[in-house]
Amino acid sequence: MSVRQSLLAILDQGPCYGYQLRHEFDRRTGSRWPLNVGQIYNTLERLERDGLVARLDADAQGHIYWQITASGSSEVARWLSSPVVRTAAVRDEVAIKLAVAATLPGVDASAAIQAQRVETSEHLARLRTEATTGADADDPEHLARSLVIDSLIFSAEAEERWLAHLEERLAAHPRHALTLGLAQERPKRGRPSKSTGDAVLI
Repeated sequence: MSVRQSLLAILDQGPCYGYQLRHEFDRRTGSRWPLNVGQIYNTLERLERDGLVARLDADAQGHIYWQITASGSSEVARWLSSPVVRTAAVRDEVAIKLAVAATLPGVDASAAIQAQRVETSEHLARLRTEATTGADADDPEHLARSLVIDSLIFSAEAEERWLAHLEERLAAHPRHALTLGLAQERPKRGRPSKSTGDAVLI
């Protein structure tokens, strides 16, 4: 959703073509999350389908420009004035890995945590170095880049604190006291077999 709305917000500044939108998105996000042109055109086609943008004629160089509609501008205003609601559906790979490791018999969860702590610390150091290098602080593109890096730094710092917290919680229990064996009760839901129509447990 953020890509869709970001591209729409950029178009609210004036008509753009695909590669131009990719460049403008990179300028405003510090090139942290590069988009491929196929993704951009797929998004534009969906925006056109929803009546939020209109396709214009190609220019002399063959660039097809896209222009925001009144409905699109209203959508941008709503997006910018509304908070981002974080949902439980967002998966955190580190949290999943370590929660699984902590509950698997025979796995040294402490070693997994220590390995992650080293990586997170090194990642944080790289981000801090990146934050102190760059262009003029008054440059708008540098400002956008630094805002993104600041967000990543705060997230990495929070991850460091969480890893220390996780280590303390596991240390309070005997080794593998929290492990889970495979459940004896089998799930009752299944997917029908294409050939026989019988349920196949997955």
